[in-house]
Amino acid sequence: MKRSTKIIAGTAFAAAVAAGAGVAAAGGSDDSGEGPDVPITGDALEQAERAALAETGGGRVTGTEVGDEESYYEVEVTLDDGSQVDVQLDEDFAVVGSDADVEDDDAGAD
Repeated sequence: MKRSTKIIAGTAFAAAVAAGAGVAAAGGSDDSGEGPDVPITGDALEQAERAALAETGGGRVTGTEVGDEESYYEVEVTLDDGSQVDVQLDEDFAVVGSDADVEDDDAGAD
């Protein structure tokens, strides 16, 4: 193989590897295909917290997200017993759903 052909082939290979790495880095390490979580801030945070805590009957807010895949806002509430509930809110802070955030402890069990 000629030297110039080897250089071109090597450069093309390096470019392909770099492009693949760039796509992988842009996609992040989360396999779900979601973008980065954006927390709720300002007055919206206060309203979302009030709505979520009213829905759960208490607890403490341990996470928030704007633009959740299930609703406009998501508020994670940790209850006094340590369990977690994800409360889904629309743009007007009305509850559109809530579910217990349960880890599947039997994932590997038969």
